[in-house]
Amino acid sequence: MKRIALAAIIAALAGPLLADAPLDRLMDQETQALRSLSGERVAGHTPRPELAIEYSQDWLEAQGVAKGGADWRCLAEALYFEARGESVKGQFAVAEVILNRVDDPSYPNTVCGVIHQGTGRKYQCQFTFTCDGSPDTIREQDAFRRVGIVAKLMVEGATRSLTHGATHYHTRAVSPRWARQFSRTATIGVHYFYRAPTRLSQN
Repeated sequence: MKRIALAAIIAALAGPLLADAPLDRLMDQETQALRSLSGERVAGHTPRPELAIEYSQDWLEAQGVAKGGADWRCLAEALYFEARGESVKGQFAVAEVILNRVDDPSYPNTVCGVIHQGTGRKYQCQFTFTCDGSPDTIREQDAFRRVGIVAKLMVEGATRSLTHGATHYHTRAVSPRWARQFSRTATIGVHYFYRAPTRLSQN
């Protein structure tokens, strides 16, 4: 698709030079190539429109029951243990941080990889619930159902506009050393959100 658009732009810019170029034939070849791909492969390379979110309990409840694969489960569990007592907006904000890390080359490139980074070393992990020594038992099923909806929406591409690219957060009850060097991007509920300082490459 991108190559078709590029070919059209080149043809328009080049004018007479490409007037006799077989653009129709090129487009036919591209169309045939796309049709030969499976629906799953095409979906994987097609940008999905961002989902608009309304940060209210009523809107969230109207989304129905959510289920999903490994990424969904990992994100739902993280939201349950890290933010189930937060507002809907607060839960989405924590989910944003996790997905922002997935997109950041400094972190693992999967949701489960980000959440379990450092797991196994007590208090050396990224998300406390994975290394605090307490069993990760989900006792509040209604709360898990709600964060499961948040997780599904975020994994499916919901907009990330609350934390302005934050990759870190902490509660107001603590003051970690790293927070002094990071830019605070948002305050939502009991959490402060931060973006890591930009690292400039050195030649």
